[in-house]
Amino acid sequence: MKKQLSKQEREGIEQQLSVFNVALDKNDRLELEENEKGKQLLIEGVPAFFFVEDKPVPLLRYLAEHPMLKQVVVDMGAVKFVVSGADVMRPGIKEFAPSIANGELVMVVDINNKKPLAVGRMLFSGEEALAMPRGKIIKNLHWVGDEFWQA
Repeated sequence: MKKQLSKQEREGIEQQLSVFNVALDKNDRLELEENEKGKQLLIEGVPAFFFVEDKPVPLLRYLAEHPMLKQVVVDMGAVKFVVSGADVMRPGIKEFAPSIANGELVMVVDINNKKPLAVGRMLFSGEEALAMPRGKIIKNLHWVGDEFWQA
């Protein structure tokens, strides 16, 4: 079910999207679509965000056109696991900014092509993660091939 957002709903969504520096034009059509997968925000008919605990998370296809998240680079050995929905473990991570905050959304890319593979939430700050030799670092929220990707 798709629904055009009211002015009040739109203002709330725009405020949530401001953390991503998404520049919306006042004439952009914003719609909310709810189905068995959950809630998605469409901008001009294009799926752009889905919601986790009522907070927007950018979709990979939208990120490919509108990069807005810090990147975490993984080695090629981690790719098959990440695109299967696995959380990202420290040994597979090759590069990331120490300035990443605990809880921040990040885009996971492969080391060779720098193509978006997944969107996840950091479980530690970048500084904490740098000090860890192993362990789960990123909770995978959306990956190539999941239900949102295939929609």
